[in-house]
Amino acid sequence: MKLKLFVSAAALAVAVVASGPAAARDQIQIVGSSTVFPFSTAVAEQFGQKMSFKTPVVESTGSGGGMKLFCAGVGENTPDITNASRRIKSSEFKKCDENGVTPVEVKVGFDGIVLANAKSGAEMNLTLKQIFMALAKQVPMDGKLVDNPYMKWSDIDASLPDAKIEVLGPPPTSGTRDAFVELAMEGGAKKFDMLKAMRKEDKKKFKAVAHAIREDGAYIEAGENDNLIVQKLEANPAAIGIFGFSFLDQNADKIKGAKVGGTDPAFEKIAGGEYPISRSLFFYVKKEHVGVIPGIEEYVAEFTSEAAWGEEGYLAEKGLIPLPKADRDAGAAAAKALTPLAL
Repeated sequence: MKLKLFVSAAALAVAVVASGPAAARDQIQIVGSSTVFPFSTAVAEQFGQKMSFKTPVVESTGSGGGMKLFCAGVGENTPDITNASRRIKSSEFKKCDENGVTPVEVKVGFDGIVLANAKSGAEMNLTLKQIFMALAKQVPMDGKLVDNPYMKWSDIDASLPDAKIEVLGPPPTSGTRDAFVELAMEGGAKKFDMLKAMRKEDKKKFKAVAHAIREDGAYIEAGENDNLIVQKLEANPAAIGIFGFSFLDQNADKIKGAKVGGTDPAFEKIAGGEYPISRSLFFYVKKEHVGVIPGIEEYVAEFTSEAAWGEEGYLAEKGLIPLPKADRDAGAAAAKALTPLAL
């Protein structure tokens, strides 16, 4: 693997030199998670103001879409960094390896996945079991799996609103979707004895059931634009949206978060591990591009500075839940050393 990576890095350097300085890309290109996008954009803006480099271009493609672009290979036509609202999958890591890409992983903080509705909408207090019942393609009933029959929230529990289940959520390419099905849907599925037994007997079958979202119109894939979801929630107070805590935090004048298991999706509750649907956020650096595309090391240094990701940093103001200080220190040191990821 080392030989392959060396050749790939050398090939990129040769290509840049051969094409001449004017043709070499001099602006960092970043893709990936819509959840990490506002944090990455804030760092890019600070970086552009402080440094002599151009402000990086940041695109919101979703975690899966970003990984696909990132792992496609080495060269100026591929991104330098990809953001992710979940850890790189083993299949993606393998694809990177096959294409001569060495990812450097940087864990940047925590985020909660919230279910939110318009300020004028009903107050919601949901359990993980109720979330599964509302959104699963199939649910247990009388000892067998049946197509989801629940059309209204009150069909699930009389204490819930007598309103149509209408949830605007991320598509399969989204890291938020991946994390939501693992944390919320799986968590809810485990509350059923039938599915708990299935998990012991056949984990693969259990995951297929737990991760399958209904396709009858109750769940609406709203794309990677979380701002658009917020606008749709304002227009339809009966609907609920799924996205990262930072978007709830930034739009607190328009929308409110549902309690999950009786716990508010608040900064302190997510940081303390009380809120049940929370996950880690990452970005990945293409090591082969460091020293070839200017500014990558400096961008990473800015992102992992206390001024950015610290407890009093400008990213916390945008809704990022910081890592503990010891983890930040270790992460910053590993990022500076560009330590390759090993899975």
